[in-house]
Amino acid sequence: MRPGARYGPEMLHALAAVVALSVAQAPTVHNLKNDWVVDGALTGTGLAVYLASETLLKPYLAPSACRWCDRDASGNDALNPLDAGARGAVMWPLEQQKLADTLSNADVYVAMPVAVYGLDAYFAGSSGALGGWGTDALIITEAVVATGLLNQTVKFIAGRERPFVHVLPDADKPLTPLPTDNNLSFFSGHTTHAFAFLAAGLSVAELRGYPNRWLLWAVGLPLALGAPYFRMAADRHYLTDVLVGAVVGGTIGWFLPILLHPRNDLATPTGQQPQGLRLSVGPTAVSVAIAFP
Repeated sequence: MRPGARYGPEMLHALAAVVALSVAQAPTVHNLKNDWVVDGALTGTGLAVYLASETLLKPYLAPSACRWCDRDASGNDALNPLDAGARGAVMWPLEQQKLADTLSNADVYVAMPVAVYGLDAYFAGSSGALGGWGTDALIITEAVVATGLLNQTVKFIAGRERPFVHVLPDADKPLTPLPTDNNLSFFSGHTTHAFAFLAAGLSVAELRGYPNRWLLWAVGLPLALGAPYFRMAADRHYLTDVLVGAVVGGTIGWFLPILLHPRNDLATPTGQQPQGLRLSVGPTAVSVAIAFP
């Protein structure tokens, strides 16, 4: 086409058709019910309480002696066969347990958040709804904090002795690196957090209607499964501890966004064609008018 040549009506109509098709094929990304003030305050307060219970208050809240000791009245080992068998099968050698503990921390508190928040940002951005990523992140964090508070409360009440402490002579139990942590085995906090991250991310992606959300299964599930494995390999938890953690974290992570943050059908879903989008084609121009309700 010569420089300065004017577009003919046929090309203008074709351009209008392409624009209309692109709008029609844009993924439908739903808005979710959310109140930044209320949800932000609750999440922030819950996180502050959790961190305080994990640091400043743990010496006062954690049981100094086991309440659930896996021993009979005579003090003999009474650990159930399921936990005993799984411990023997999964536990790493003593000299490698510190590595397993480190890997569990990296998995749950670094890899899982990066994967879940990162993939959610990718889903939102690729759907033209990156502006909603902050809301997604808040909802996911809210679910993880809720599971953490429940887990911490149960740990302090149950007072189950950790596996590596269970096998120590009584005189050596106060000599562990963190004695306040000796009787907080049930149920596994790492596993709870990992599955809460995964389930909350999946729940938000499903509510939003993000395409390619199966990627979260592909990336997040192996990471989530790594948490219980490494915690048992480090001899920090029994099989029943991690199973309950997975169920509790997965359940709260999935249902809390659904119950508290359903789709907001009164708002225009992000990514959908807004009401009042009109394409008009004239002999020499294409005009696009957008009228929001």
